[in-house]
Amino acid sequence: MTNPLETRIAAEIAARREALIALTQDLIRIPTLNPPGRNYRAICDYLAARLEAAGFTVELIRAEGALGDSDAHPRWNLVARTEGAQPGDCVHFNSHHDVVEVGHGWTRDPFGAEIEGDRIYGRGACDMKGGLAASVIAAEAFLAACPDFAGAIEISATADEESGGFGGVAYLAEQGRFDPERVQHVIIPEPLHKDRICLGHRGVWWAEIETKGRIAHGSMPFLGDCAVRHMGAVLAEMEATLFPLLATKRTEMPVIPEGAKQSTLNINAIHGGAAEPDEDYTGLPAPCVPDRCSITIDRRYLIEEDISEVKREVTQMLERIKTARPSFEYEIRDLFDVRPTMTDKEAPIVRTTAAAIEKVLGREAAFVVSPGTYDQKHIDRIGRLKNCIAYGPGVLDLAHQPDEWIGIADMEDSAKVMALVLAELLAP
Repeated sequence: MTNPLETRIAAEIAARREALIALTQDLIRIPTLNPPGRNYRAICDYLAARLEAAGFTVELIRAEGALGDSDAHPRWNLVARTEGAQPGDCVHFNSHHDVVEVGHGWTRDPFGAEIEGDRIYGRGACDMKGGLAASVIAAEAFLAACPDFAGAIEISATADEESGGFGGVAYLAEQGRFDPERVQHVIIPEPLHKDRICLGHRGVWWAEIETKGRIAHGSMPFLGDCAVRHMGAVLAEMEATLFPLLATKRTEMPVIPEGAKQSTLNINAIHGGAAEPDEDYTGLPAPCVPDRCSITIDRRYLIEEDISEVKREVTQMLERIKTARPSFEYEIRDLFDVRPTMTDKEAPIVRTTAAAIEKVLGREAAFVVSPGTYDQKHIDRIGRLKNCIAYGPGVLDLAHQPDEWIGIADMEDSAKVMALVLAELLAP
């Protein structure tokens, strides 16, 4: 780094190494589990105190009435903003503060934030409290190195990304928080590796398919109509025609990993017949022919596909089954769908971040697209802001895994990149 401002930024971040570690540990130790949405207010209060001390004006915003919000588990979000000495663009760092369930297989305390070597362990360390901490340190270092900057910096910590983001970024976008007149550049510090820029994500359609039958005594199944057998026909037809069709659909999007460059479908759940008994029930089930069976499907589709065609492929498959099975009846219920999104490689935030990665790491940035969605979908669709990327420290494969960790050196490098982006976009 030869630029004096870049040299000062590097020094400021190096001086904050212990603060970066401590901040990451503190965030991990607040168990913001989703579901149901625990400790959202606690983590927002913690960040509010930290950012107010750094000169930010802080707002705590509850997503009242949003999906998931309740008095027992209110959906709290934080938005912090600091204004420069003169007008200019606003750069916004958005991180979700919620984490998924702990699960099994941990060898250390999921909320202990233990350090071993270069790693900090804990649920949410990688996805994405390490990225949140890196963005805070980046902003603090830039403000110290360039107090007379132009424009504004915003940092948000938002709810419920792990369950769709409707109580977080979607709600804020509906309130105009990502209006392009208000915010011009967005970085979401998701764990995509410190040398990668994520331009967007594939689309998703979730739906429930229900097959219908007629209940009867299990000793006389010929008097009924088994909905589970009908669902068996659906699964068989998926294997015979739908999965092979999806395997032929390929994208020009730089989706990772390689298998996600094609269209995919996951059968998320199947339920049929008698309900699961309570754990302490020791009797036998009643002998009934099941009159209902349902599956939940998770269809991930490509930017080259149209959502109407995605849905039509499933409907046409079910109609073929109906032709072959006279008593076959079904119903499809949409759960939700999200269109694919991909920011142009020539967008300002992409070019600026790529240049910063090359300065910090000494190599060109890689461009990728996520196989699953994240909160960029709401910034794009609701906020109408296209100049948005995901960039942050961490290895995506560690997300939601036992013994999740974040590398300290990776966080430092990513913080340098983020701070250099601020320097390029906001320095007077």
